[in-house]
Amino acid sequence: MTAAPVPGRAASPGRYRLTGGVWHSPYGAPAIEGASGLDIDHLVPLAEAWDSGASAWTAAEREAYANDLGDDRDLIAVSAASNRSKADQDPSTWLPPATGYHCTYVTDWIADKTRWSLTIDTTEQTALADVLEQCPDAPITVTLAR
Repeated sequence: MTAAPVPGRAASPGRYRLTGGVWHSPYGAPAIEGASGLDIDHLVPLAEAWDSGASAWTAAEREAYANDLGDDRDLIAVSAASNRSKADQDPSTWLPPATGYHCTYVTDWIADKTRWSLTIDTTEQTALADVLEQCPDAPITVTLAR
């Protein structure tokens, strides 16, 4: 998500509320005017994480995953419309509309799954490999969470 300085006003001492601005989603949606058009997307959706191993985690581990601020790639600001379009799909059924972001999206997906020791199913692996053929030198860096 890219943004420039935006107007704001004091909601209370030391707290500010955005009153305007234009945001650009990495998923390639049209520019978003106003924070109400934004969502915070779990790169690997919670339902996908559940199906990939999070179902065996403790409640504390699931909460840590859902609120992970330890890696900037895990929770990203995107347009609400693109987040709704993605829902709980993995890369075998959904990729961002911005084709120029596909390499970043799948390398970040792999990093997030690895970070949290989540599994990748066969269909998902095939889709990831197909995208990675277009970007064979894309680095994947991981900081383990668990």
